[in-house]
Amino acid sequence: MRRLWGRLSSVNVQKAVWGLEELGLPYERVEAGGAFGRVHDPDYVAMNPNSLVPVMEEDGFVLWESNAILRYLARGHGAGALWPEDPREAAQVDQWLDWQATRFTPSTRDAFWQTVRTPPEQRDRAVIDRSVAASEDCAALLDAHLMGRPYMVGDRFTAADIAVGAAAHRWLLLDVPRVERPAMRAWYERLRTRPAAASALPPLS
Repeated sequence: MRRLWGRLSSVNVQKAVWGLEELGLPYERVEAGGAFGRVHDPDYVAMNPNSLVPVMEEDGFVLWESNAILRYLARGHGAGALWPEDPREAAQVDQWLDWQATRFTPSTRDAFWQTVRTPPEQRDRAVIDRSVAASEDCAALLDAHLMGRPYMVGDRFTAADIAVGAAAHRWLLLDVPRVERPAMRAWYERLRTRPAAASALPPLS
């Protein structure tokens, strides 16, 4: 029995759902977080003391932190597919998962919250502008990396494309001015054709 706790509007839940869908693993998703609540209930805190989503349960095993879940799924169920067997390529997947979590998603966070989840009259333009500028730095780096490459690592889709792709989805759908990045855009559109991506990446909310 595999259960994933979390609402699909969360970029972190999206990564876990995308990994599960790519691997064709059966699971039940339980709405939690945001308007769904649950994350401060004692039974949920017992699973994740951070009171955040996602959390995955698998036959009594409990795991939190979205990239830890993605790594577990990719290594345990997708070795040679979502997770490269070559140790250097595997290290590069790790590199991009860390970059997504520490640079890209944090850069977009304020612009996302201000333009999507904050009423227009309460938005802070200076906060949005700082977030957009930081996000543009990340987008420029990503675009340069993807020049001449079909995917993030090597020549095939890996867990790195899931993590960075979910962050790129959020950035590219924000209603903010941005520089067009052709390599990044082509890569993102390539990812969007995957059936698992369609299941994992809803409109921003």
